[in-house]
Amino acid sequence: MATVEAQNAASAGRPRFRPVLEQRRSLYRVVIGSILLLLPAAAGLAQAQGGATTKDVGEASLLSIPPRSWIVDASANELKALHHIDSYLRYRTHTISDKGDVVRDVVESKDGTVARLIMRDGKPLTDEQDKAERQRLNDMIASPSAFFRHIRNTESDRKMADKLVPLMADSAIFTYTPGQPQSGRNKGALEIVIDYKPNPKFNPPNTEAEALTGLEGRVWIDTKSHYLVRMEGTISRGVNFGWGMLAHIYPGGKLELNQTDAGGDRWIFTYFSMRLSVRALMLKTVNVHTESTGSDVQTIGPMSYQDAIRMMLNTPLPNR
Repeated sequence: MATVEAQNAASAGRPRFRPVLEQRRSLYRVVIGSILLLLPAAAGLAQAQGGATTKDVGEASLLSIPPRSWIVDASANELKALHHIDSYLRYRTHTISDKGDVVRDVVESKDGTVARLIMRDGKPLTDEQDKAERQRLNDMIASPSAFFRHIRNTESDRKMADKLVPLMADSAIFTYTPGQPQSGRNKGALEIVIDYKPNPKFNPPNTEAEALTGLEGRVWIDTKSHYLVRMEGTISRGVNFGWGMLAHIYPGGKLELNQTDAGGDRWIFTYFSMRLSVRALMLKTVNVHTESTGSDVQTIGPMSYQDAIRMMLNTPLPNR
């Protein structure tokens, strides 16, 4: 969701760098990733609602408005997080999958996001591994054309996300959760809790949107900032892509996402988990299991991707 490809970056010698937010965008390119578009609804839902948003009422009336109105506000914020215009962060990602266990130092630059592999399988890089990683990053500095070609490829991910997110207005049904159980992950701040399930009347307009027909679950939204705090999702029924000829996602898959306030009107993931069973091209069934955590978040100033790489290379590796 790309995530697997990113883990092979050091050995492949290609500029495959994804922070978690951009990992989420890159997942839109593949069949599995399109199910993550159930997280936000489009900012354009406000027009479809034809009524007030949550910002128009006080806390005493939080449950008196349509639950989709919270999704309107949260989705607008989610799109801001995906594009993060004029906002730059540095953080670490720890990803565990069938490809291994890796930790990366991630920096968002004006030109795009770059990352440095700093640990593998719970251990510091060997001298040989560190040398190869440094060479790969220095090659990126010396070859802007390759880096910007990679960035142009990610633009298709962003466009697909922007195109599919608005479909949530029709693809899902939102209801308040009885009792409003809090997530316990938002420093005691009040959350609105909403359940969602597929709308049986939704007719997917394209192949990627077919993923919207099989996911149901629950979201927690911060009542003050209107950002998504937590999301849980389950593949409640099998989902076919291209009538099952391209791919089929089996029921029972699980998704989980936690986010936190990084400051400056910017939220970032702290945990993401995906467990899916997928049959591709009617041939092979693959079990996908990925867990990622984000930590050590810092707000940084704007810089070129070359300066971002130099900053990472000037940072000592952990435990060395």
